[in-house]
Amino acid sequence: MSIKFPEYKGLNLPEVANNVENYWNEKDIFSKSVTTRKDQPPYVFFEGPPSANGLPGVHHVLARAIKDIFPRYKTMKGFQVKRKAGWDTHGLPIELGVEKELGITKEDIGTKISVEDYNEACKKAVMRYTDVWNDLTKKMGYWVDMENPYITYKSKYMESVWWLLKQIYDKNLLYKGYTIQPYSPKAGTGLSSHELNQPGTYQDVTDTTVVAQFKAVENTLPKPLQNIGDLYFLAWTTTPWTLPSNTALTVGPKIDYVVVKSYNQYTFQPISVVLAKSLVSYQFDTKFKEVKSDTDLNSYSAGDKKIPFLIVKELKGKELVGIKYHQLMDFVLPHDNPEDAFRVISGDFVTTEDGTGIVHTAPTFGADDALVAKQAQPEIPPLLVKDENDNLVPLV
Repeated sequence: MSIKFPEYKGLNLPEVANNVENYWNEKDIFSKSVTTRKDQPPYVFFEGPPSANGLPGVHHVLARAIKDIFPRYKTMKGFQVKRKAGWDTHGLPIELGVEKELGITKEDIGTKISVEDYNEACKKAVMRYTDVWNDLTKKMGYWVDMENPYITYKSKYMESVWWLLKQIYDKNLLYKGYTIQPYSPKAGTGLSSHELNQPGTYQDVTDTTVVAQFKAVENTLPKPLQNIGDLYFLAWTTTPWTLPSNTALTVGPKIDYVVVKSYNQYTFQPISVVLAKSLVSYQFDTKFKEVKSDTDLNSYSAGDKKIPFLIVKELKGKELVGIKYHQLMDFVLPHDNPEDAFRVISGDFVTTEDGTGIVHTAPTFGADDALVAKQAQPEIPPLLVKDENDNLVPLV
């Protein structure tokens, strides 16, 4: 071979890394990998930018090592790859860090501190560790142009993004829809997964679970369920705070459901409820006893040790689909198509592992809820209301 490679008697990896880095720097290898392919087809590479207001970690090394494969491969295939670095300077962590340093909150912006001064403080904070990032970039052998990065707070970058969005809009490639994502009422924006990984975001808490009763609209009941009297769907939820936003109940189309006659364990009044057959013993526990006839059921008196219950009907989940029920908390109706809300729909994610086999469904909370509501015919509307800025937001 015409090229001679150094031979090492004892392998010292830090030393090897330093030697290679020094050789690249002395010979300006990265720059030459670009300039020697001046007239070749370009392969455009803009790095998915890190945020320089935090220190780099080993996960950044891993991600960059993987990203580096593709520009190097394309360079060896003859493409000109300029490899533009970037800095992500937008996001809630930056704002929260600055607000903590300045001893302010979102409400103080525009009063205790001007918007201009606040923005300037954020710009300084976000570039705090650029030297550390630059050093790591060189040491790990990651080739990227750190001297001419794109910075997301620069007007040129933001205007470019808006220009691109306009091109996409003009081609009719944008549509309006809703997704489920964490939301910050104080900041007025959605929150990314990165923002939710900030220290202190998650806490272990003890939550209350409830079984809610949804009263069926009698004239929407199928024949097998008519002439029973007031009928309630039992829906179990681990997030009772979302109940005001309920707009549907989801059942499993192939699950067996039953109508149970019994007495309310708090008011001792007669009641008829619908739930999954396999979960009857779970909901009607040691306080209850199963009876076989109306006579035994009607012999109950308030104060008896055991409350009787009687299974009177059995049917598949698909037979419940389309039944309407009365809104649980009638504070406000959905902004759009309220007439399509508050009905039973089907979903494959419903299980009988616990609860009642009937899922309280609030499309503004949870990806499964949003998807099954959108797939229903007609679509189940989310319970959205207008805030003080005339934007549609969840009720809770």
